[in-house]
Amino acid sequence: MQTHAWEQQLISLAHEALHSSPLDLHERKSLFDETALIDRAYDYCERLTANHSKSFFLASGLLPADKRRAVRALYAFCRISDDIIDNSSDYSETHLKAWRQRILTSHPSRNDPVALAWADTRANFNIPRRYAEQLLDGVTSDLVHDRYETFGELAQYCYGVASTVGLMAMHIVGFESNKAIPYAIKLGVALQLTNILRDVQEDWENGRLYLPREELRMFNLSEADIAAGTIDHRWRAFMRFQIRRARQL
Repeated sequence: MQTHAWEQQLISLAHEALHSSPLDLHERKSLFDETALIDRAYDYCERLTANHSKSFFLASGLLPADKRRAVRALYAFCRISDDIIDNSSDYSETHLKAWRQRILTSHPSRNDPVALAWADTRANFNIPRRYAEQLLDGVTSDLVHDRYETFGELAQYCYGVASTVGLMAMHIVGFESNKAIPYAIKLGVALQLTNILRDVQEDWENGRLYLPREELRMFNLSEADIAAGTIDHRWRAFMRFQIRRARQL
């Protein structure tokens, strides 16, 4: 099976992250001696998950208790990171920087339940810190990039906002070898590409065009066609091409 250059690049990013460290045992002991505090932090993440995604809440309920609360802490981390961008304002970058510091610290505040639960989860399941950093890098890119020239550029964005989630979830659910990494990466890219294909109009109205401009030109499409909502043989051929790619991933 052919491996594309963008796939190799993303696999390298994932393996690079494996060499970064989760919380060490000394940090973990100093943080999490207060069981009641940690339990309350996980309870907060559980409520947040239930309020924002009933489907994920129900699906995660099938996991063993320790993994169930861990994936809900992961969901809470991702949900807040995403919401900072979606509720965009002139202060989004400031808010994201502050959130990055809070969520990646080895010593979260007692009054920051998501940061507490996420730090405990990272320690319990040896989740590389770099995966969380890569997710935050991907989310941050929405503040500075609203166009992508090539699919390789788009794939790197998809890795940041989607594949990293799967890679972190792998550490919680469990995996037998690093051979699982490319599959997690491609699944994340495929899911994010599906979201992009579904939300073209909404993204355009928000000033963003995720579709690779190089590939739009291949089908004789332009940004003017996107703005006009053109649906013709060119657009259908372009969408078939993208859907086939997502399915093949």
